[in-house]
Amino acid sequence: MSRFVIDGGHRLEGRIRPAGNKNAALPILAGCLLTGERVRLSNVPDIRDVHTMIDLMRHMGAEVEWTGEGELEVEAASLEKKPIPQEMAGRIRASILLAGPLLARFGELELPPPGGDVIGRRRVDTHFLALGRLGAEVEAGQTYVLRAKELEGAEIFLDEPSVTGTENAILASALADGTTRLRNAAREPHVQDLCRFLNELGASVEGIGTHELTIRGVDRLGGGEHRVCTDHVEVGSLIGLAAVTDSEITIEEERPGEYLDTLRLGFETLGVTWNVRDGDIHVPDDQELEIQRDLGDQIPKIDDGPWPAFPADLMSIALVVATQCRGTVLVHEKMFESRMFFVDKLVSMGARIVLCDPHRAVVIGPARLYGSELESPDIRAGMALLLAAMAADGRSEIHNIRQIERGYENLEERLTALGARIERREGPS
Repeated sequence: MSRFVIDGGHRLEGRIRPAGNKNAALPILAGCLLTGERVRLSNVPDIRDVHTMIDLMRHMGAEVEWTGEGELEVEAASLEKKPIPQEMAGRIRASILLAGPLLARFGELELPPPGGDVIGRRRVDTHFLALGRLGAEVEAGQTYVLRAKELEGAEIFLDEPSVTGTENAILASALADGTTRLRNAAREPHVQDLCRFLNELGASVEGIGTHELTIRGVDRLGGGEHRVCTDHVEVGSLIGLAAVTDSEITIEEERPGEYLDTLRLGFETLGVTWNVRDGDIHVPDDQELEIQRDLGDQIPKIDDGPWPAFPADLMSIALVVATQCRGTVLVHEKMFESRMFFVDKLVSMGARIVLCDPHRAVVIGPARLYGSELESPDIRAGMALLLAAMAADGRSEIHNIRQIERGYENLEERLTALGARIERREGPS
């Protein structure tokens, strides 16, 4: 088994470019199945989840080739209707995104339940309620069976602003007969990027960036080119890394856009600041990490929610940063009831955290962290543990790093270039 060995307590310095957005690349790859023409993608992250999605697409008969660093060509002219193996679908949550495109192409499919991080119950009801409104019949058992003689545009109000549920509805509506009005839609940057991608292929999606989308179905989509947007979660992870290691890091980004305002919602509560220089994000060293109390000297909280609230995928990072800040803060993870269950590992490293219930933890800092032997439970908690190990005194080992590598590209190489003491090792420790 692969593991990271980290010597913590060292400052970092330099420039780093964030990878393409994992949560944009996966639905965009699924969207390539809507057309038989060639699609060229750039800024695609070279991570395990992307490779799994490519395996699924190739299984269905699509031709997918890496043509350069971060560059893919996809041609799905010879797509086949065939069963999807449970083992493949169970590797990633994003396998559910095949439902919309395959239903549009074939009118029926059988899809095993998706996999993904074990961070609590993750409903798929929103997906099938939306597809049902478009005319699909859904049978839910050990697998999901969907059939539709014809997909027809419809008025859809999602029961929750599910990101992947919104994406499946968009993908299926793109080739539906008529107009779909999708309300209570998710509006995260990766949802917006999927919409822009589909429009580049000839789709008609209006209202991008809002909670109400209008999708006018077209007869066919063509080929095209698209650059996947930057992963704002990785940007937030790198900001957190700079803060806990007291490092000066420049994150290269041409157009940070609105996501920086969203990241500030959580990080400014922790006293973490940065500035933008010629588009790049500069995180200074020697920051006074101090919890910013609410009015009346009250203990503040950091909580997550649908965009543009602070992202759920950064709650684990924020919790680790809070261990290095002076003061007390409540971290309230509203969306997933098991995401906080990695805090016992931080406590074993010396963090002062009270886990109140599955959704809330009180963090008292700053705490001196010590190297430890750790296990990565999921993508985001794994990255958070990596931050803790980089901030800790002494040596840490993080096992099950396949989880981290599902969402972060070539970490040891990129962080070593900043001066990190991190090494990837294979086999038993």
